[in-house]
Amino acid sequence: MKKYDILVIGSGSGAFIVEQALGHGLKTACVDKGPIGGTCLNVGCIPSKLIIQPADRIVEIRRAEKLGIRAEVRSIDFAGIMSRAREHVAGARRNITEAIDRTPGLDFYHGTGRFVGDRTLEVNGQTLRAEKVFIVSGARPYLPPLAGLEDTAFLTNETLLDLETCPRSLIIVGGGYVAVEYAHFFSAMGAQVTILQRAPRLVKAEEPEVSALLESELRRRLKVLTGFEAVEVRPAGTGVRVVARNTRTGERTVHAAERLLIAAGRRSNADLLEVDRTGVKTRPDGYIIVDEYLATSRPNIWAFGDAIGREMYRHAANYEAGIAWHNSAHGGHEAVDFARIPHAIFTFPQIASVGLGEAEARRLHEVAVGRAQFSEVARGKAMMEDEAFVKLIVERGTGKILGCHIIGPEAAILIQEVADAMSSLENLTPILAGIHVHPALSEVITAAIGNLRDA
Repeated sequence: MKKYDILVIGSGSGAFIVEQALGHGLKTACVDKGPIGGTCLNVGCIPSKLIIQPADRIVEIRRAEKLGIRAEVRSIDFAGIMSRAREHVAGARRNITEAIDRTPGLDFYHGTGRFVGDRTLEVNGQTLRAEKVFIVSGARPYLPPLAGLEDTAFLTNETLLDLETCPRSLIIVGGGYVAVEYAHFFSAMGAQVTILQRAPRLVKAEEPEVSALLESELRRRLKVLTGFEAVEVRPAGTGVRVVARNTRTGERTVHAAERLLIAAGRRSNADLLEVDRTGVKTRPDGYIIVDEYLATSRPNIWAFGDAIGREMYRHAANYEAGIAWHNSAHGGHEAVDFARIPHAIFTFPQIASVGLGEAEARRLHEVAVGRAQFSEVARGKAMMEDEAFVKLIVERGTGKILGCHIIGPEAAILIQEVADAMSSLENLTPILAGIHVHPALSEVITAAIGNLRDA
């Protein structure tokens, strides 16, 4: 048995813990089943945005006529777009591997570990035990219990990056952020896309009016069926056939396409580790249970990132890594503030959000709500963005920012000002005190503040 001060499971955001541990002279081990670098780098946010960027430009060109520009997309180098993403990932992975090899004092184990006792892990036939363990093992695609799935070829976010040619048609099972991002991408590339979403609306965690606008925009380019649950999939010639059940009427419909993408959610990798063997408790859906300090049910074991199933974004995991390390190294009790972690969905139109939705905010606070269309400010008017909007929710009387929701161009950038204000004084003061460029889209945030009304 090899003994360590620190054992980190996962090389994505877990790399921060490794760096800190080594910097403090602690004997450290890292275990990762691969690919090195975690979900974000290999099959998540990095490669997906590399291929979505061209999709954004394609849609903008096709929508330019409203600005008086007649243009066309004459050809799309799908293979080149995909190759660029793969090459970037491979290069970054090489750099990480070389850095690991050069790091003195780090024992790295490439393999799937499983717990065999208290803070004791078995990997590649070796047994490792540590004083402190950090579980940053990530998540993988959830595969719904569809009849025939085991006999049918399908794509996930982990395999679609290997495509060399764009499918002529594609059925996407699911309606969350992965589904709508890739629906946008494949539609822009020329595929006939159908979304089958069991829930009554897309991206159901977002505000209802955000979902409604997204659905309206996507329906201009592809087929969106909400309230339709896929129940059976089968090969059909060179393609696939999907049977879906209308959740309202029970009626069954049949849909056919060349390829099938399963984007029905994620599941924690905690089960692969058999965390119950070390006394770590999980939720019924398999995600690791942690308290507000990211401590698990067992002393000296912390977990964060996708493994805990909260804000499943790399920037959230990086933030959590700092808190987990602080609490472990200094006996601190710094709590994670999930409410101030922003996120973005890089579909078209882009979506960004931070904090509470209106319904939840109303349950907990007396609120005021301000809404502003992009077209209310000069830059938005120039862009002819008549439907994009910002929705701001604050506590009545105090001006404390409770939430903000944006759908429209550059939403991921616009949300940052609100997220920063929430992290500093927690109220509107930093935004109102700032001098905003005119004409720029950032003025839509101040417009929403000006439109605040008691709700």
